[in-house]
Amino acid sequence: MFNEILGLIFILFNFAMLLTMYKLFGKTGLFAWVAIASIIANIQVTKTIEVIGLTATLGNSLYASTFLATDILNEKYGKKQAQKAVWLGFSSLLVLVLTMQFGVKFIPGESDFAQGSLETLFGLVPQIAIASMIAYLTSQHLDVIIFSFIKKIFPSDRQFWIRNNGSAVLSQLLDTLIFTGIAFYGVYSLDIWFQIFISTYVLKVIISFMDTPFGYLAKRITPLDEKKESL
Repeated sequence: MFNEILGLIFILFNFAMLLTMYKLFGKTGLFAWVAIASIIANIQVTKTIEVIGLTATLGNSLYASTFLATDILNEKYGKKQAQKAVWLGFSSLLVLVLTMQFGVKFIPGESDFAQGSLETLFGLVPQIAIASMIAYLTSQHLDVIIFSFIKKIFPSDRQFWIRNNGSAVLSQLLDTLIFTGIAFYGVYSLDIWFQIFISTYVLKVIISFMDTPFGYLAKRITPLDEKKESL
């Protein structure tokens, strides 16, 4: 039960930090969160864990939080701002991949102790990052499009949960299929891959449902920079 309890705390922590960033820095904070969470999630995803009896990858809650961030941007600032955040997240991943490939190529000094760990960690990054970037661009843009479409049908504040969850369920399915199909091709046996696919999607959907109350809280938040502008 340790992983399950810690995982729940971690999910709530991530969403709380996202709202804190939004409160302090407004939509700029959401842009920053998308970039930060995208980078960290793609490092954490190299670690597998056992949760609810399934093999899963770490980083699901951080990655799922980027969808909440773009949904908040879409809800409060419009579709173009959400799409801008998507491209920012993509650019952050690209920078991570390129800079770390340079980093591991440098010949380490005699006193160095990190080279082996960096090679182990970031040796998988190109395949994982390529998978993540393709999945990210595809699923995030789909999420923005579906969210905007559903908003036209269910536009009221009380119906935010329909927009949030409806877009997440569909976009996360595509995201998980693309990501696990590319990132872990040849890395795990088919049965382990299938477990990772199912558990990853289930966890992402659960996390998406859990983020809904935080979405409603975000709708009530007036960022500090917007308060100053209104004075």
